[in-house]
Amino acid sequence: MADAGKRVPLPREVKALGAVSLLNDASSEMIVPNLPAFLTMLLHAGAATLGIIEGLAETTASLLKYVMGRWSDRLGRRKGLALLGYGLSVLVRPLIGLATSAFHVVALRFGDRVGKGVRTAPRDALVADVVRPEDRARAYGLHRGMDHAGAIAGALISMALLQWAGLSLRAVFLLSVVPGVLAFLVLAVAVHERPRGEGAGVAPAKSSPAPAAGPQPSLLADRRFAGYMLAVLLFTLGNSADAFLVLRALELGIPVAFGPVLWVVLHVARSAWAVPGGILADRHGRLRLIVAGWMVYAAAYAGFAAATEAWMMWPLFVLYGLHAGLTEGAERALVAELVGPEARGRAFGVFHLSVGIGALPASLLTGFLWKAAGPGPAFGIGAGFAALGALVLVTWPGLARRRVADGGA
Repeated sequence: MADAGKRVPLPREVKALGAVSLLNDASSEMIVPNLPAFLTMLLHAGAATLGIIEGLAETTASLLKYVMGRWSDRLGRRKGLALLGYGLSVLVRPLIGLATSAFHVVALRFGDRVGKGVRTAPRDALVADVVRPEDRARAYGLHRGMDHAGAIAGALISMALLQWAGLSLRAVFLLSVVPGVLAFLVLAVAVHERPRGEGAGVAPAKSSPAPAAGPQPSLLADRRFAGYMLAVLLFTLGNSADAFLVLRALELGIPVAFGPVLWVVLHVARSAWAVPGGILADRHGRLRLIVAGWMVYAAAYAGFAAATEAWMMWPLFVLYGLHAGLTEGAERALVAELVGPEARGRAFGVFHLSVGIGALPASLLTGFLWKAAGPGPAFGIGAGFAALGALVLVTWPGLARRRVADGGA
């Protein structure tokens, strides 16, 4: 193992995949932070409709992540599935600019998230395949940081096109195809998949047989992995779509033109903390960082529930962004270290499936609670689920005490 005080450069594949995510997220975030305004002002839909759209979209993606994660393990290759997923999103996502009803938005977001579902688990497994175990959280932190940098770029581009170029929301949505195509090209040209076990600093496995064709044992038979997935599910039940945060800001008086600015603030906080959060997780344990991040999330959601003035949105968006920086690298690194390389795609598939099972009820619950009782109870429920998930993490038998040579839990 390398000197703990000296960090080696991450493999080029991690950096290239980060660039792909940066460009793809720039494309996506030219649309997503503007969806609340598009739905409410142009299509005359409300919070409940937003909940249905975002809940269905994320659940669809997560179910497919599970299937594609298993498939990537069986194929022994990841890049082809990633290309398929990114390509589908590039084709479908900009067409939201042509939507004339909320149903059209539902269908197109569904298609976009199908693309995300196809690519995500194979891509996450590919990162784990090429990076040293002791650097995994840092690698995922870099990847997530570049993803959030893309969100910043997309929000700024959309704001510039709306405010200074005078384009309509529909035109901005259609132009999102440009960074999407660039993301696909970078993946096709710059990412070269390595055989498993040949990542930087990773000794090749003694044998790397193809996975058996028959049924694979359930990962949930491992009590630690099952406990982790239960905690992730509970947290996700309170983790509604971020579009609700923008809707909350609009209701408190933030001008529509500043919706993308709030999105930038959120992703600046996420991006700034992503790599430091990953380094802290590698050094002090993944589980500690996840628990800390989920408690920050609970505090932020409690703040959104109690907020009464528009200015309060700015510090709350920063606090909310901090939670992602602390957890995103650690969450993925913990998935990778709880299983062997032959089951890594499936493990990420189960992880994203757990998120997907909670995503639809989370957004539906938030949307309908918002409509029935207001945003306070809607965000309050989210804070409660986050705290409950953190409680499961620290009390599940064997999980909190587990330490492993490649980074600890």
